[in-house]
Amino acid sequence: MLSKYSPINEVYDDGLSIPEVGEWGLEKYRLVGQYANLFTSTMRSKWENLVYIDLFSSSGYAKIETSGKIVKSSALIALSLPTPFSKYIFCDEDINLINALEVRVNRDFPHADVTFIKGSCNEKIKEILSHVPAYSKSNRVLSFCFVDPFALEIHFMTLKLLGRLRMDFLILVATGMAAKRNEMNYKKPTNRTIEYLLEDPNWRSSYKGEIDTADQSFTQFVSDKLKSNFKLLGYNDIEDFHAVKYRLKGKSVLLYHLAFFSKDKQGNKFWTIAKNYVNEQTSLF
Repeated sequence: MLSKYSPINEVYDDGLSIPEVGEWGLEKYRLVGQYANLFTSTMRSKWENLVYIDLFSSSGYAKIETSGKIVKSSALIALSLPTPFSKYIFCDEDINLINALEVRVNRDFPHADVTFIKGSCNEKIKEILSHVPAYSKSNRVLSFCFVDPFALEIHFMTLKLLGRLRMDFLILVATGMAAKRNEMNYKKPTNRTIEYLLEDPNWRSSYKGEIDTADQSFTQFVSDKLKSNFKLLGYNDIEDFHAVKYRLKGKSVLLYHLAFFSKDKQGNKFWTIAKNYVNEQTSLF
């Protein structure tokens, strides 16, 4: 039950790499943990293999900037579930972070079936797919993919290849700070960040506004395009983007959106339950 499970677990500094995150990162960890808990506890008896894929897995630990507390981040939250996944695939291009994760996993979860892929998920997608168990009538496979890039670094081609499988997605779309910081770079004809994100080389012709997210026009453009792309993959019952904001100097500042995609109504039901539970338990305002 959600009421008996908390994804946020404080840990000690073990001397390995620990990135700092803002306090708002806790909501992200709560959401991915609550959804993953519903996913595994409900589906474990119905599927032979449940696979967790973390494309930007980091080190498994994160330090909260405001408090200095160290908590488990997404990869170790997924390994710590009351009902675990049967297979884990972790990818990160920061070698120091994924090496730290590998040490922590081998130390704390020595019996888990874990694959570590070191490099960009966009470049390593074929290797990632090769480690997902093959689906058959006697070996049904259901996967959950968490995508947590620092900026708009994910390519839709990567998501499309994964989306051909039986796969739920929870994707952090850095529509706030990242887009604001990189507005001038994204506008340059030589910058292909948004082209790769949306799989659309002509996106500038479609989008006439400014990339500045203050008026939400760019956020809406990205949201609508991603939803359209996922619908082509069979993700028809799509939830609206979940906005994560933080009150800074008296203003509510948009940080990012969490986009959830599932081909099954049950997945969307779980996401709604997870969101509602987290909203009841904590507030960033």
